Formats: sequence, C-alpha cells, structure tokens
Amino acid sequence: MKRILVDSGPLIALFDQSDKYHLKSIEFIKNNTSELLTTLASITETLHLLDFNRHAQFDFLTWINKGAIKIEPIETADLIRIKELMMKYADLPMDFADACLVLLGEKYKISVIATIDRDFEVYRMNGHTTFKVILK
Repeated sequence: MKRILVDSGPLIALFDQSDKYHLKSIEFIKNNTSELLTTLASITETLHLLDFNRHAQFDFLTWINKGAIKIEPIETADLIRIKELMMKYADLPMDFADACLVLLGEKYKISVIATIDRDFEVYRMNGHTTFKVILK
C-alpha cells in the first residue's frame, strides 16, 4: 500500500473551519486511498495549535483513535539524525516536528508528504531525494 507522510498543517486545517486550507484538507482525506503516517511531534503541534477549541482537540484525538492516521515512533537513537537535520536546515529554521517527518521519509523511503509548509520543497532525504509535496 502506498504511504503518505502528513504534516501538522493539513491536520490543523482539517479541524479548524476558519483555516484557508480546511476544504482542501477535507477533500484530500475524502479522496485518499493511501496509508497516512505522522509522528507524535506533529500530533503535539496540531493539538497545541487547536488549543482555541477543546472540542476540535477532542474531535482530532477521536479521529486518530479511529485509525485515520498511523503514528510512527521516534526512537532515542533517531535523535542524532534529527539534530543533524535541524542543524543542516537551521537557516529556515527546521523545527523538531519537520525533522521527525524527514527522518520518517528516510527510514521508510516515503517521498510524498501532505503539507502546506513550503520548507518541504527545500528539505532533502539523505541529502538528495526531494519530497513530492501535496496540498500546498
């Protein structure tokens, strides 16, 4: 099965009706047939940015619990690579959540990412492989 990484932007938009990417995110989820993967860092970021509405946070957690998206673990040993990535892209700057997604892309050879973040057009997996960005 094809897999797609998911950044926090589309997740936030999915549960925030005022977000300009709300309808695009809904359409993406409705039409998606791939397995969606993210990290706890992106889940945390999403919940933090949905803090304006407890019901949106609860709905988001319920959606995840129903199996809508798979949360891939980040291991202690992964932190070395995450730090390398954050240092390499410090000029953007790359945050922890983005570095975790690049790491997953490298680990699982997934180059497709649902994001509204243009930085993923700059990031490279293993120094050379580009991401195919959808939803921007």
